Amino acid sequence: MLDWDDLRFFLALSRHGSLSAAAKVLHVSQSTVGRRLTSLEATLAVRLLNRTPDGYVPTLAGAAVREKAERLEAEAIALERDVSGRDARMRGLVRVTCAETMAAHVLAPSFARLHATHPDVMIELIPNPRELSLSMREADISVRLSQPEQHDLVVRRIGGIAFGIYATAEYLREHGAMEFDDGCTGHRLITQIDDVQEMTQSAWLTEMASRATVVLQTSSHEAAVLAAANGGGLACLARFRADAEERLIRLPVPTEPPSADVLLLVHRDNRDTPRIRVVLTHITECIRELAPMLQPQDAEGHDVWAGAGRS
Repeated sequence: MLDWDDLRFFLALSRHGSLSAAAKVLHVSQSTVGRRLTSLEATLAVRLLNRTPDGYVPTLAGAAVREKAERLEAEAIALERDVSGRDARMRGLVRVTCAETMAAHVLAPSFARLHATHPDVMIELIPNPRELSLSMREADISVRLSQPEQHDLVVRRIGGIAFGIYATAEYLREHGAMEFDDGCTGHRLITQIDDVQEMTQSAWLTEMASRATVVLQTSSHEAAVLAAANGGGLACLARFRADAEERLIRLPVPTEPPSADVLLLVHRDNRDTPRIRVVLTHITECIRELAPMLQPQDAEGHDVWAGAGRS
């Protein structure tokens, strides 16, 4: 007899390609994922996934099973959304996903106020640079800096984030002032990868400093901040985070880095669920209250390199 729950484990492993990634998404151990795959393959008497140097990939049979399993999953999720959308209780779990730095420095500190008025609403905050699927209930609400690829979502702009170029005084004493006319020859760059939310700023930086050397790439904005704060090089960082780092100096540039919109996303079937609606309202109010910090309107740096240290 087929265990339908085994299909959920199979889908996670086929989508994410590794036992560790699938286990993280499912909140179980790697051995549990492997055991569930073995159980499903034994029940169906066919190999579904091949393990390759690039991860697990579906066999022909696996591809066919995945297609059917995804249809079943979509129907189950649609049923769950329909039922949960009629839930009038102001209690229960709400999953919120966003980028790491936004989670740690903006949303997490704000949720104490939410719980003061709605103590029965539990938040599961998921810092993840990858765009989790709201349609597949990987999350209920998403706060992103780029337009989603998913359909059936309600998208609302609730604010913006300004960026700047940063380095330490010690780094600048060693490498000199930035000369954009010659592409910042001799300088080191810290850029971000695998995060579509901040690729625009990284592309702007590498174009402005076309002759500098990229010495560190990271998918973590927080890692980029700390690398720059420890003298690692020049980095294009969110001002609300980098301005608070005492070791960093924001540098003058010919043109300001592109800003990013803060977008609030929810599946259209869930937007009127009371517990989700109250979290949507809270996040909107939080971002708007923090607008002076997230997108300051001043044109000049709060600290500008003056050749010897902080001005």
